[in-house]
Amino acid sequence: MRALVIEDEARIASFLEYGLTAEGFTVEIADNGRDGLDLARSREYDVVILDLMLPKLTGEEVLRQLRGQGFPVPVIVLTAKDAVLDRVDNLNAGADDYLVKPFSFAELLARIRARMRVGADAATTGSVITHGPLRLDLPRRRVWRDDVEVALTNREFALLEVFLRHPGQVLSQPQLLDLVWGYGHDPGSNVAEVYVSYLRRKLGADVIETVRGGGYRSAEFR
Repeated sequence: MRALVIEDEARIASFLEYGLTAEGFTVEIADNGRDGLDLARSREYDVVILDLMLPKLTGEEVLRQLRGQGFPVPVIVLTAKDAVLDRVDNLNAGADDYLVKPFSFAELLARIRARMRVGADAATTGSVITHGPLRLDLPRRRVWRDDVEVALTNREFALLEVFLRHPGQVLSQPQLLDLVWGYGHDPGSNVAEVYVSYLRRKLGADVIETVRGGGYRSAEFR
């Protein structure tokens, strides 16, 4: 397993390198955004850990350029910013997860494993999922409804994938947080509800049903 850490604080970078190496990762460090972007483009990694406040090129710009070029590797953002809008902006830009400094290595490792597990599941359970008028191409991260392609963010795609892997099953908001965002310690968060509304807006209100008192489930198409 290979990890790229893009972090300009030497103490944090060393902490991450030590912990990830102990878990079996080969770790490379970039201390600025430009070098990190070049490494991500030129080598293969299983996960990228990206600080936002970087010299030469910001983490936001690194993320934007990588996702704009179809970079499929999970990216976990580290930042001192804790505002809800900051989190939403980075998730919408293509981050797979978000940790606020200071953070525990155990929590970071759990989120890395959760994101890598999603990728492994996709690789072993088939490359295309079809459900009614919906078709998901997992390797290329593309979605169609009625043969019309629909652009989704990485997080929207992951949420839709979870629903289609559990057809007809009622999934609560805490379950969706665990499956898509990789954490279950904030059951009061409404982020799953927000992203369900995004999917309905883009794919149609009939795609996901609300189950009163239970959560959500994928619709049954006849």
